[in-house]
Amino acid sequence: MRFLLLSLLLFSTFISFSQRVIDTLETADGTMLIYSNRTWSYVGDADFDGIMNDQMHWDVTHDSSMMGFVQTWDTDVCYTSQLKNDVNKIKDTIWLCVEDSLSDKFHMPTEGIITSHFGWRRGRNHNGTDLDLVTGDTVYAAWSGKIRYSKYNTSGFGNLVVIRHDNGLETFSAHLSKLLVVPNQVVKAGDPIGLGGNTGHSRGSHLHFEIRFYDIPINPEKIIDFKKKKVIDENLIVHRGLFRAGSSSTSYSNTSSGDRKYYRVRSGDTLGAIARRNRTSVSRLCQLNGIRPTTVLQIGRNLRVR
Repeated sequence: MRFLLLSLLLFSTFISFSQRVIDTLETADGTMLIYSNRTWSYVGDADFDGIMNDQMHWDVTHDSSMMGFVQTWDTDVCYTSQLKNDVNKIKDTIWLCVEDSLSDKFHMPTEGIITSHFGWRRGRNHNGTDLDLVTGDTVYAAWSGKIRYSKYNTSGFGNLVVIRHDNGLETFSAHLSKLLVVPNQVVKAGDPIGLGGNTGHSRGSHLHFEIRFYDIPINPEKIIDFKKKKVIDENLIVHRGLFRAGSSSTSYSNTSSGDRKYYRVRSGDTLGAIARRNRTSVSRLCQLNGIRPTTVLQIGRNLRVR
């Protein structure tokens, strides 16, 4: 028994120097480690392959255009693919169920209003939706899943929690003032995962919230109606357009919609030529569409020009 407790203490130290095991509990899912900060994880996660949604993973790995996509289980890095999964390789559509009767329903990560949208911002892509909060406000798991990453991130996220969900997606919750979960911990939708804050590269207290598919960021507003505080549709069709800026209600067409105007890319078009034709600038086109000046334009793509 003494040897077991010593082993568990060493294991907990390996996971996080800031936590210590204060108790163990035998459950149907295995031996649970109870930590000093009231979080927990399971022993025996070493063989976990990271696949939370077998059907979706099968669809991805059997799609010839995405066979090179990588998604492993690594609790030490943000992006297990090293951002090598190329959205432009997605030629077909993949269906996944964001929530169903077998899973816990969606829960708002925090109640605050949107303060910054997904897309081009200050010369770079803003890969998530910023939600207002006060330092110390509780941040929750949006869907059920398993904690893949929970520590301070030096690349700008500050205290960051990454959850891989049962639906196959991952969510990032950044700039937290305190972490309430540990890697390999199983959580349900609505479980507290941290306290809101202003850590990392942040200009005031807020939650930076991302949704990713195989490390590729998706506009959260195409999945979640933040005003109504619910999922827009439990059925999510993954395709290249899903990863572009613009809300789910945006109507992409060649005609104007209110004060908005769109242009369909044709063979030989360049951003410069499109900008001149529509009396705007390349930088403005990039800002409106969440792209870079070097982005390769796909024929048939609709660009917002106003």
